[in-house]
Amino acid sequence: MAFQDNSGDIIFDVVLTDEGRRRLSAGDGTFNIVKFGLGDDEINYTLYDTTVATQNQDIQILQTPIFEAFTNNTSVMSSMLMSIPRNNLFYLPILKINEVADTQKTQFHSDGVFYVAVDANTENNNDVANLTSSIAYNQQNSLVTGVMLGFSTQKASNYIRIDAGIDNDAVPPSTNISDLFLDETSYTIEIDNRLGTIVSHDGKTRLDNASVDDDNIALYVVSAETDPAFVLVNTDTGPNSAEQVISGARSTYLQFRIASTVNLRQSDFLFNRLGSTTTMTNKGGNTSTVNFIDSLVKVTGINTGYSVDLPIRFVKL
Repeated sequence: MAFQDNSGDIIFDVVLTDEGRRRLSAGDGTFNIVKFGLGDDEINYTLYDTTVATQNQDIQILQTPIFEAFTNNTSVMSSMLMSIPRNNLFYLPILKINEVADTQKTQFHSDGVFYVAVDANTENNNDVANLTSSIAYNQQNSLVTGVMLGFSTQKASNYIRIDAGIDNDAVPPSTNISDLFLDETSYTIEIDNRLGTIVSHDGKTRLDNASVDDDNIALYVVSAETDPAFVLVNTDTGPNSAEQVISGARSTYLQFRIASTVNLRQSDFLFNRLGSTTTMTNKGGNTSTVNFIDSLVKVTGINTGYSVDLPIRFVKL
């Protein structure tokens, strides 16, 4: 990664991403650029200086060095720019992880990650006889906080929830966010395709990915209109709702689980190649050695461009 000098002439430095080059190389005449995105990852807006003459207030921002174009599509433009038809808005929507919904089934583990138990042996979900080393269940056979069942996807499990809206009570929850042109109705989910796939929070619906790039990152696209098992309209307008994390106008929320792949269930190859080992407290209150792989799942709002990264740890006894 490098920077382009932006102190003089305006520079256009354009390259195709790896995915773009893959599509171009198909050579079937279907490659056609119809949309593009803009980002401002390099810009520090606190450099705007109101103490100087008007024409110089934004000069430091305009002369900020910008990233040289690079092809890795998993690294470009973390902060997407968005267009809003109104010019009188003081607050913009965000995405926020909800850890208080559904009797805290959406809460992270105390380690600060969401665990995915990848096989039946690690879950010990009572379908496996005479096991006492469960990572997913405690001695009372209750799910351990922050551990998802990555194998038994039809069983009740912890899950991930992401809420969208304006997190400021200056715009009260009773405000219709659609009237502000700030409604978030569609999301993308990016996950390492070697490790996990996306299923609904109840485990009954499995998503098909839209694409898998050269870095094995699978892209899933969901919307309130086409995927009601994943994206729901937040109708709770209470100002002090116990299961809400957005303090202002609320939009939609996304909820899903992660199912483990066959590779992780039936083989230790990826754990040996990409992961390590650690110890976790098991069902009997003792410690068990587990293989683990740390990864990130990225959720992005398509309309707002706002994104959050979720730390995920896949574990296997």
